[in-house]
Amino acid sequence: MILTLAELEIHAERLAGATGVWLDCSVVAKTRKICAIGVRASRYITMHGFAFNVNTNLDYFNYINPCGFVDKGVTSLEKEKGASQDIDSIKIILRKNLQKVFDLKWLN
Repeated sequence: MILTLAELEIHAERLAGATGVWLDCSVVAKTRKICAIGVRASRYITMHGFAFNVNTNLDYFNYINPCGFVDKGVTSLEKEKGASQDIDSIKIILRKNLQKVFDLKWLN
C-alpha cells in the first residue's frame, strides 16, 4: 500500500502502535489513516484484508472514533488529491505492487 501511494505521489508510512497506513505521522494534529488493515485467526483459520479509502465518503467517520483514536483522522485518496480517482487505474497499480512485495503469481 505504501508503494502504491508513493506512485501516486503521496508519502505514507506505518504508525507505531497502530495498524494501517498513515499520512503525516510526525505531526500529531494532522495524522490520518488512509488504509485499514485487518487480521483475524479463529479455529486454525486466518483471514486478512485491507480497506483502502479511494473515493470513500468520509462523512460517516464523524460519528465514530476510527480504530479508537480520538486524536487522529481518516482520509481518502480523493481528498488528498483533490479530485475523484479512477478506481480501475488504482487497482492496476495496487495489483502490481502486491505482486512485487509478496512475489505473487496471479491466476486468470
